[in-house]
Amino acid sequence: MAGNTITKPSDLSCTPSRAARELGLKRGEFDLAVHLGRIRTAPDEGGGRRVAHAEIDRLRSADRFPETLLESVRTVGTTDGAALMQVTSARFTRLARLGLVVPVKFYLNRYRAVVWLYLAEELRQFAADKNHTALLNGRTPEGMRDQLQEGLDLRPRNWRGRHLGFLLRQADGPWERAGALAALLDPVQIAEIVQDPYERAYLNRFRPDPPARGAPGSPAAHLAERIMTAEDPDEISWLRADLAQVLDEARGHRPAPRPTAEPTAPRSTVERAAPRPTGEVTASRATVDPAGSPPTAEPVGPPSSLSERPPAPEPQRSRGMLGWLRRRSA
Repeated sequence: MAGNTITKPSDLSCTPSRAARELGLKRGEFDLAVHLGRIRTAPDEGGGRRVAHAEIDRLRSADRFPETLLESVRTVGTTDGAALMQVTSARFTRLARLGLVVPVKFYLNRYRAVVWLYLAEELRQFAADKNHTALLNGRTPEGMRDQLQEGLDLRPRNWRGRHLGFLLRQADGPWERAGALAALLDPVQIAEIVQDPYERAYLNRFRPDPPARGAPGSPAAHLAERIMTAEDPDEISWLRADLAQVLDEARGHRPAPRPTAEPTAPRSTVERAAPRPTGEVTASRATVDPAGSPPTAEPVGPPSSLSERPPAPEPQRSRGMLGWLRRRSA
């Protein structure tokens, strides 16, 4: 019956891979569109993300679909970016190192060199701004030249700030936000802030991995982790302060799980001390003849030597209480 129909979440949404196909995007373009807020997603029960069919319909109904969506996520490297802004590659690199144009992605090529990527849409907007004419065509100001000669390169830091915004946008709770902040800090910094090992282990569950990484322990993986980790003292300082504040909120929202002590089993009340025959040593174990003979003392553990082994008992000629009285009076 129609009134008993239950609508499942999977009927109202789809996986990111299917959403990318329906929108005509490659998976990397789709992920970037999500990071930029172009595509809205929602968490699913398995910890991943899903895209509502209503969101796909909204995007598909936009003007000039899919050209507009594709152009909003198009990225270029240094050479194509310089051509787009009509400057030399050297000038483009200087602008990027000064932080005037901000990378949106990076990857490691086969030579393990970092390749920075920029949004083509942002580069066009920068070039069209008349306030930037001197930076594009004139001589670089002296103060900026001095910074470049001292080795200034803001590309990694600017990328981290932008990537942190992506992570916080997808965070669904305080622990997720804390994990996003912790992703940019060195483990030593995290250990100083989160001294409880259970909280630290729980926080690490929400730390995202670097977007570009090689095999664990490989030079490419170490390079990606270095780019992901904050280096400047002021950057580290505000990340630590924000992490401490968000952790206080996370503890109030949901404390980190801790192992519970297993209850120890009580000693069995069935085991009771056997009655001790009068005159026998205390280190003995009582045994009872199956035919009803009285208890006799049996040493606990093997004898220390063969000479100490007790002699074998004589065969019993009469059983029962009467036989026991006769042998005792003999």
